[in-house]
Amino acid sequence: MKSIANLSSLSGLAKGALDAQLQQLQGLTLAQAWAKLAPLPFGKQAFAQLVKLRIPYTGTIGAVVQELSDGHSVVVMRDRRAVRNHLDCVHALALANLGEFSSGLAMFHAVEGKAKGIVTGLQIEYHKKARGTLTATCDVDIPAIDQPSTTVVQALIREQAGDVVCTVKASWSLKPL
Repeated sequence: MKSIANLSSLSGLAKGALDAQLQQLQGLTLAQAWAKLAPLPFGKQAFAQLVKLRIPYTGTIGAVVQELSDGHSVVVMRDRRAVRNHLDCVHALALANLGEFSSGLAMFHAVEGKAKGIVTGLQIEYHKKARGTLTATCDVDIPAIDQPSTTVVQALIREQAGDVVCTVKASWSLKPL
C-alpha cells in the first residue's frame, strides 16, 4: 500500500510541476512554446497539454504534434473511444478537427505575431473509414502578410498503412497586425 501511496504522490507532484511549467508558457506564442518544449523528454505531450489550455475544443481530440516549422506540421491522433462514432471508426468531425488543427499550426507557426486569422471555410473529403493511429500532414507556402487575404491550406490525414483517409482544405482569412 505504501508504494501505491508514494506513486500517487509522485504523480501529483509531476502534475503540479507540469501545471506550473504550463502557466509559465502561457505568455509565449505557440511557436515559442514548441521551440522550448519539443526537444525535452515528454515535451511533445506537454505541448499537447498547452494546446488543450489555449484551444479547448481542439484539445478534445488528444492530438500530439510531432513536427512543426514554418509552413509544415505533422500531428498524430490515436484512435480511442472518445473520437469514435457508432460505426466503430473515427468520427468525421474528429478528422475535420485534426485537419484544421494541422493546417492552422503550419500557417500560424510562420505568421504568429505578424497576422491574426480565422477559418472561414472548410472543405472535407472522406475517402474511407478511419481506424488506428492517424497522421495529419500539412505543407503550405506562406503568403505575404501585407494586406488582408484568404489562403486555402490543405491537410492530408493518413492511416498507419499510409492510405489517405481524409483531405481537409481550410480557408484561412488572414489580417496583418
